[in-house]
Amino acid sequence: MTSDDELIKRKQEHLDLCASDAVAFRKTTTGYEHYSFLHYALSEVNIDEIDLSFNFFGKVIALPFYISCMTGGTDETVNINLKLARVAKELNVPLGLGSQRYALDSERFNSHFDLIREASGEVPLIGNIGAAQVVEAGIIKKLSALITNSHINALTVHLNPAQELFQKGGETNFKGLLTAIASLKKELGIPIIVKEVGSGIAEKVADELLWTGVDMIDVAGAGGTSWSGVEILRNGGDNQHDFWDWGMPTTYCIRKVNALRASYNFLLTASGGINSGMDIAKSLALGADLTASARKILRELHENGEPGVVKMVYDWFETVKKVMFLTGSQTIEELKMDKIVKKQDMF
Repeated sequence: MTSDDELIKRKQEHLDLCASDAVAFRKTTTGYEHYSFLHYALSEVNIDEIDLSFNFFGKVIALPFYISCMTGGTDETVNINLKLARVAKELNVPLGLGSQRYALDSERFNSHFDLIREASGEVPLIGNIGAAQVVEAGIIKKLSALITNSHINALTVHLNPAQELFQKGGETNFKGLLTAIASLKKELGIPIIVKEVGSGIAEKVADELLWTGVDMIDVAGAGGTSWSGVEILRNGGDNQHDFWDWGMPTTYCIRKVNALRASYNFLLTASGGINSGMDIAKSLALGADLTASARKILRELHENGEPGVVKMVYDWFETVKKVMFLTGSQTIEELKMDKIVKKQDMF
C-alpha cells in the first residue's frame, strides 16, 4: 500500500518529468509521418462553412478534441487543473482530470473539485482511475462517491501495465480487471472510457472491452510520452533501457480499433503523440472520432500560459480546416472517405 506522502511525491515527480522532452519515445514513432493526404484540385468546399462541433455523450463541444488527463494528487496539480479548466471552458472542449486515486479514501480535495467545476463552466469533466484500483474490493461504492464529489460526467479507466511494471512498488496484479470494468459500466450510470497511457490499444483488447459495453476507447498509442520511460528515469535508469520504446504506434492502433465499428457502437479517441494540427487531421481521416493531447498541452501551459494553450489548439484546428479544404471534405465524415494513403503506396 502506498502512503499518501509517497503518492504525492510520485505525482510531483511525474509532473516534473513530463514538463520536458526527457520522457519522449526514443525510436518508436506515432506513424503519422508515413501517411499523406490526397490533394483534390476541384475542391468546392467553403472553408468558412466547415463545422467542427461534436456530440460528446449528449453535450455539443466545439471541437473533436479534449484535454487529456495527466496530473492529479498534489497542490501544484490542483492549480494546473484550474488553469486547464479555464482553457477548456474557453475552447468548449472536455477536460480530463488526472488520476483520482488519491481521492478515493479522502475528502481532502473535494473543495478543489468544486473549484475546477466552477472554473470549467458546463464543459464535460472526465474522471480518471487506474486499473489497479478498479480491481479492489468495494470500488463501486468509492467511485459512486467520487463521481458525485468531483462533478465528473464520464469516467476513464487507464490501463498502464508497462508503467506499473517499472514503477518502484508498482501494482502488477490485474486479475479480474475485465470483469471489474464490466461492473463499472453496469453500476455507475455514466459513460465509461478506457484508455492506455502510451503503449496503445489494438483490436483484441478493444474487442474485449467493447464487449463489456464501454462507451469509448482512447488508444493512447506509442510515440508520445513513454510512461515506462518515466518510471525508468525515476529509478535511475536511462533511455537506452530495453522497454523504453515498448508499445504500438498510435496510427496502427487507430486503424485496428476503427475496424471494429461493424460490430460495436462506440467513440474512438486518438491520443499518444498528438503534437500538431496535421496529427489531428490524420487521426480523424484514419477513423478517430476525437483526438486528445496531454504533455504538449502541459508544456505549452508552462511556457506560454492559458492564452498560449488556447491559441495552440485553435491553430491546430485551423490546420484541420485547411486539410479539409484541400481534400474536398466539407465535413469530418467526408474526410474519413479515402482521403489519406500510406506514402509507400504513392510510388
